[in-house]
Amino acid sequence: MRGGFFLKFNEGAAEMVDRWSGVVFVVLVLLLSLFGCTLEQQFLVSTQDRLALLQLRSSLGLRAKQWPVKSDPCTVWVGIQCNNGRVTSINISGFRRTRRGSQNPQFSVDALQNLTLLTSFNSSNFLLPGSIPGWLGLQLASLQVLDLSSCSITGVIPTTLGNLSSLAELYLSDNKLTGVVPSSLGQLFRLSVLDLSRNMLTSSIPESFAVLGNLTLLDMSANFLSGVIPPGIGTMSMLQFLNLSGNSLSSSIPAQLGDLSSLVELDLGFNSLTGSLPLDFRGLRNLRRMVIGNNILSGSLAEDLFRPLARLQILVLSRNGFTNDFPAALWSIPTMQFLDVSVNNFTGGLPNVTSSTNSSVLAINISHNMFYGNLPVVFRSFSFIDASSNYFQGTVPSNAHGNTSLGLNCLQNVTNQRGASECALFYSERGLVFDDFGSTNGTETPPAESHEKSHRKVIILAAVLGGVGIISLLVILFVLLICCKRRREAINRRDIGVGPVPASGSPPPPGTSLNFSILGDSFAYQQILKATDELSDSNLIKNGQSGDLFHGILEGGIPVVIKKVDLNSMVKKEAHMLELEFFNKVSHPRFIQLLGHCLENENEKFLVYKFMPNGDLTSSLFKKAKSDDDGLQSLDWITRLKIAIGAAEGLCFLHHECTPPLVHRDVHASSILLDDKFEVRLGSLSKVCAQEGDAHQNRITKLLRLPQSSDQGMPYATCAYDVYCFGKVLLELVTGKLDISSSPDSNMKEWLESTLRYISTNNKELVTNIVDTSLVVDEDLLEEVWAMAIVARSCLNPKPSRRPPMRYILKALENPLKVVREENTGSARLRTVSSRGSFHATLFSSWRHSSSDVAVGTSRKVERAGSFRRSATMGSQGSGQNGDGNGNGHSSSTRRHSVEIFPEPQNEHDVERTNDNN
Repeated sequence: MRGGFFLKFNEGAAEMVDRWSGVVFVVLVLLLSLFGCTLEQQFLVSTQDRLALLQLRSSLGLRAKQWPVKSDPCTVWVGIQCNNGRVTSINISGFRRTRRGSQNPQFSVDALQNLTLLTSFNSSNFLLPGSIPGWLGLQLASLQVLDLSSCSITGVIPTTLGNLSSLAELYLSDNKLTGVVPSSLGQLFRLSVLDLSRNMLTSSIPESFAVLGNLTLLDMSANFLSGVIPPGIGTMSMLQFLNLSGNSLSSSIPAQLGDLSSLVELDLGFNSLTGSLPLDFRGLRNLRRMVIGNNILSGSLAEDLFRPLARLQILVLSRNGFTNDFPAALWSIPTMQFLDVSVNNFTGGLPNVTSSTNSSVLAINISHNMFYGNLPVVFRSFSFIDASSNYFQGTVPSNAHGNTSLGLNCLQNVTNQRGASECALFYSERGLVFDDFGSTNGTETPPAESHEKSHRKVIILAAVLGGVGIISLLVILFVLLICCKRRREAINRRDIGVGPVPASGSPPPPGTSLNFSILGDSFAYQQILKATDELSDSNLIKNGQSGDLFHGILEGGIPVVIKKVDLNSMVKKEAHMLELEFFNKVSHPRFIQLLGHCLENENEKFLVYKFMPNGDLTSSLFKKAKSDDDGLQSLDWITRLKIAIGAAEGLCFLHHECTPPLVHRDVHASSILLDDKFEVRLGSLSKVCAQEGDAHQNRITKLLRLPQSSDQGMPYATCAYDVYCFGKVLLELVTGKLDISSSPDSNMKEWLESTLRYISTNNKELVTNIVDTSLVVDEDLLEEVWAMAIVARSCLNPKPSRRPPMRYILKALENPLKVVREENTGSARLRTVSSRGSFHATLFSSWRHSSSDVAVGTSRKVERAGSFRRSATMGSQGSGQNGDGNGNGHSSSTRRHSVEIFPEPQNEHDVERTNDNN
């Protein structure tokens, strides 16, 4: 019985197991099928896409860390997104190339043509030197997002990009794009973001942009655009961010911009806009930030203009020509955080701020206007206010001293105020009463007779002083001319230094006697021919300005460089004698070593120099590596700094240790020779001459507008000219661009303008935009690079008198960290008169903090609008602190950062553009 029971139980259990196993099997099959579909969607299944990605990986030199070859791109590769086994998105933003890829980076993305379903390509902050290929707008029909910002792209914007009908976002900012903005971009009807900022684009804004009705962000700032603002922009009903600052736009502001009811941020600063502020701007009810500073706007501001702008937080109207009373409505906007109306011609008094104003966070700059009267009682409630350079009178609220700037007013018990006569005259001309700094109950308008008498006295006194001054000036000029003439005659008699370049065909200067015992060996003509293989072309190094250079081997296997000077050439004639005179007078380890000469041939003279294994700077900065596979090899930063210091030592010797000072006149990368240890030896010495006169003579020459060019039409024989050329060499070391110092200034103007805007004493990160991409630098080394860039910009000041002497440049290069760290921690102290004795103060005497230092840091995308807002705000604050000091309003010479590439010192009020030559 018991056995039968167990037998029946086992049979039932087996039957139940069989039944459930079938169910489980079906469920497993369904799960595996579903899972298989998911896996099929995750993994890359397109052979064409895989091959395209591998080709892109190779052409761009991407690292295996991000894109490992043996892994599936859709699941493992960084920045790759797929759909149904096809590549739809590529993001290589911020990627680093392999060592070989970084040595010769190229804009090589031809493989993208095979990714037919690609909707997004982002390579921002990834180096792509070269131009945008035209096929990009023809092959990628599905592309919706294209981000090529901060890629060092050159050339023009292809018109074919207008064929990307699906494109919604286009970022081309912070590159080196030139040419016009193609009107074909107006065909991108789905475009919501267009960022072309921080390039070198020219011409005007295309009228075709008016049809881009879906655009929410349009940023074309920091270019060279001209012409008018198209009124059609006012039809972009969805536009929220509009930035056209830092261009050369002219004409008036279109009233149609007031129809942009969705606009949140508007920046039209640093242009040449004229006319008045349109009353139609009342329609910008959502506007939070408006920057229209540094233009040529004029007229008065309507009171009704700002009442509807209840959400306005930042308003910058500085450096224009606005007149009349300041609108009281601006004081009562509850959301206002920053207000800058400095350097205008506003007048009248200030109203009392209403209680609705959020004054606890309100910073105001009303400096350099013509406001007058008493300060409001609630003046102290602002977080900060700059009311300097106005005509306020009376007393200051008791709690206003800690957060206000009140200099150059007519206030009582405040230092650094205007004079009593200036204040009294200002108030009397307007029929107002001046309180005379509280000394009386007020001074009424002075009688006309008294005023005429005082005016007559002033005229007489000015005439007398002017006559005495003119006579004294003539006497000083006469004495200085006689002293300079005698000094030059004495110098010629003593035969000290190297004289000016003689005229073509003239014999050596009289009295010149060469001591050939210190000028090396005397070689026979046959020795020269044998050493250079009969002056064969295979031994020719280059055709120099003063002669042809050949590589030679002397007896004993000694390598040398031999210069052949053709006396039949009018340009090269007597060049060898000038060099021999130089070596006869000057000896210094920073100059190329002269081994000998050959003067026996009638038509050809030869100079023999020590061979420099590393050639010159142009051939050593980037040279072929030992292995062909490694491409080009770049000099490291330590070596570059060493080269800069060595060249500065040689120039410092010429400028400061020779009597009279000597000028090299041919400072560029090819004249900086390098030995086997990269020690500098200066060459190209045939143009060295004594500096033209002394400082007094130069000033007299400038005053009388006498020509200052040296003989043979050569560059000016002044040490300041050497400093300017040396500044271009420093830029070559920083940027890796090799043709800066050898190119004429006219050819390099645009490049210098676009490069120098990234060199700021206040922002180290800006310089990373121009640093040679082949350099690998850590934080400390980046500070040294930054310091050298700052020194280079000081050297490139267009005003020769503002360039630092070479001895200060040498000290700055020897102490680069001291340069940047002192400048950041004590810039105010360094600009004082008492600190002019230090090399640091001299080096930075040509700097002035301006809004151009931060105008470059504008936003690039919609999500970056916050940083874009802050940078321009800071720029406005900076610009508002400077003015002409007399309340005369707008000054065109200090208006635009794109024109004033080399700002004057902050404590200088003379903003007159110099016409001095280099």
